[in-house]
Amino acid sequence: MGETVRRAGRATVQLLTAAGLALVSYLFLGVLLFTAVATVIWVGAGVLPETVLMLRRMAGFKRRRVAAWTGEAVPEAYLPLTGALSERVRTATGDPGTYRDLRWLAVHFGYGVLLAYSSLPLWVIGLLVDGVWCGLLGRRAVVLPLITRLADLDATWSRALLLPSPEHRHTAQLAERVEELTVTRAGAVAAHGAELRRIERDLHDGTQARLVALSMRVGLARRAYDKDPEAARKLLDDAQDQVEEALTELRHVVRGIHPPILTDRGLVGAVRALAASSGLDVAVRADGVEEGPRAPAAVEAAAYFVVAEALTNAAKHSGADRAAVELVRRAGLLTVSVRDEGRGGAETASPAGAFGGASGGSGLLGIRRRVAALDGTVQVTSPVGGPTVIGVELPCAW
Repeated sequence: MGETVRRAGRATVQLLTAAGLALVSYLFLGVLLFTAVATVIWVGAGVLPETVLMLRRMAGFKRRRVAAWTGEAVPEAYLPLTGALSERVRTATGDPGTYRDLRWLAVHFGYGVLLAYSSLPLWVIGLLVDGVWCGLLGRRAVVLPLITRLADLDATWSRALLLPSPEHRHTAQLAERVEELTVTRAGAVAAHGAELRRIERDLHDGTQARLVALSMRVGLARRAYDKDPEAARKLLDDAQDQVEEALTELRHVVRGIHPPILTDRGLVGAVRALAASSGLDVAVRADGVEEGPRAPAAVEAAAYFVVAEALTNAAKHSGADRAAVELVRRAGLLTVSVRDEGRGGAETASPAGAFGGASGGSGLLGIRRRVAALDGTVQVTSPVGGPTVIGVELPCAW
């Protein structure tokens, strides 16, 4: 009997919530009427997308309540409301999800209140009848379980009304994917432009300046060769030094494009070299990465730069003296995890994307753009006090 009363209590809360949502939907009818009039005369067309978003939130709340009661999620499928006002209005009026939610809203106003009010007299009857039926006769409760069935009925009807069709779900997923790829492409283009500007700056300020100076030294040496061979030899010696410095800087630029160490040692060897030169006590663990075929060059380069950026920023900003890098090979994925034991508080939401509480770096932003260009994901966990963990998943055809 006690368990029956508890389930009936939970069912009553579920039904009263449904009734409250039904009353809210009744008040929402005024908003819908205002939105319809404003849209028809086009003066307040901007209200329509916002009203549709409110409707989606109400339907989403009901989906969560149904999922909490049944233990089975109710999927949703909506076209994204983005772009110019005219595009958002067209999407809001053309999305089948809008009309599905409106249908649910209208029907739910009736059965939500009806089922909730039906549960109240069942409590009175159930406590009297079931109390005698169970207490004196030792039988099973027969009235209070009806309240649970009412909650089941509310969940079944709501699920049927809110469940999108397979075609609409597929269309909404495609639209969401297109929007995601548009953002990813913009980030990849921005990252590519920044990389080109960096290479141009390095070549202009470093290698080009040294080659100009080298050309001048060689010219002076040619002029001085007949008159002062000793001075010409000294100028040629200086020119040789500048050639070596220019080559060093050129190698640095090349390493920024694609590190040769990746080609020579592979990803694990290159990461171990990074760890050894990072200034931190870094433990490197590789699980299956060295077995079988290598990852594509673009994936290896992205993973390498993720580790390099994370370790560099950890050394600069986190205050940590040790870190750990983990590379794991999975089916269709390369996962990279970099953990430092520093002060935490990485500003993951800031445009700068700084690590370890620093506000001026661009490490996380660069990592996100580089990973997004390969359709990967980045997850950062950095509570104040540490540790900071950067997890990256890169799609990979091994």
